[in-house]
Amino acid sequence: MQTWLSIEEFAKLIGKTPNEIKTLCEENKLSHKIENDKIFIEASEGTQALIPIAHTEILESPKGDTVLEKTISTILNLHERVLEAKDETISTLQGENKFLKDTILSVQEIYDEDRKTIDALQKQIKLLQDELEYCRRKYKLMWGKVLQKEEDDE
Repeated sequence: MQTWLSIEEFAKLIGKTPNEIKTLCEENKLSHKIENDKIFIEASEGTQALIPIAHTEILESPKGDTVLEKTISTILNLHERVLEAKDETISTLQGENKFLKDTILSVQEIYDEDRKTIDALQKQIKLLQDELEYCRRKYKLMWGKVLQKEEDDE
């Protein structure tokens, strides 16, 4: 996969001026293309093309930083960004997990309350069935005696 950077971005990345990059492009030392009057450098081939130059000349910026130091600095900055993104992701996942845990506990409480209500209703049904059975027996006993009296009277 090719990554094309504008000449300004590429120059900033490796610590050179855009004019020095243009010179390297004119010498065909860097893979480049021109679109809409802008020069784009292929990043991976461009950096690989500069490695031999770095060995023959110590490339230093006006501040005295070598390409290696800038590369390490860039890698460390990218690493910090990845760590920040990782921490943010972990924090988000922990928040989601807490929300899900709270939701599950809430559903469990509702389930327990419903279970208690069901048990209470089942007990009431059992008591009402027992009472109904008692009333049936009492009715039978009472009306059974009345029927016997009528039969005896006849």
